[in-house]
Amino acid sequence: MAVTVHDIPKTLSKLTRMKGRTPDSSHDDLDPHFKGLGSFNGAAINVGGFEGGGCWERHTAGEELVQVLDGEAELVMMGEKGEERVKLTKGQFAVVPPGLWHRFEAPKGLTLFAATPQPTDHFYGDDPRKA
Repeated sequence: MAVTVHDIPKTLSKLTRMKGRTPDSSHDDLDPHFKGLGSFNGAAINVGGFEGGGCWERHTAGEELVQVLDGEAELVMMGEKGEERVKLTKGQFAVVPPGLWHRFEAPKGLTLFAATPQPTDHFYGDDPRKA
């Protein structure tokens, strides 16, 4: 039986934190900043970091687990009644329910570990409820 072991600090040492990420930033330029480590129960396992904010995303196939390895961010979620925000700091993690639109804002920077169910839907506008 083979077990795959990943050295997260070593992997992160080969990456740079993406600067100036915006909700309009392309997912094509993420390679120097994020690294896929494999999968777990249908979820893509990734580590990486950025300063700024990402676009709206949701995962209809399951819950997403996101752990803050360094820095801090606001997890912004869009529910039926509008935005809700939760601050996450180093060492904390959040479990995002299936189908909930969410994004991260990290003006000072964030390094994270995520188990993201696939597929992922993205929305590049202001309010994903209008998608």
